[in-house]
Amino acid sequence: MTSPLHPPAKRSVTIAGHPTSISLEPMFWDALEAAAAQQGLPVNALVARIDVERMEADDPPNLTSAIRQWLWRMRAD
Repeated sequence: MTSPLHPPAKRSVTIAGHPTSISLEPMFWDALEAAAAQQGLPVNALVARIDVERMEADDPPNLTSAIRQWLWRMRAD
C-alpha cells in the first residue's frame, strides 16, 4: 500500500528578481500550479503576489506558511 503522504520538495522561485527556495509537499505544489494556471500567471508571479500579501500582515508568517494558508483560503472560497 502506497502512502498518499510525501515529504516536502524544494524548488527555486524568483521573487522581485531575487531567487529563493521554497519547500512544499507535492500536493501543495500541485495546488499552487493549478491556482497559477487558473489565474493565468506563472507560479513565480503568484508566489510574488502571496509574498506581498504576507508582508502586509502585522506579524508575517514565513513564505512557505503563507503559501499554504493562501491555498487553504482559496480552497474554502
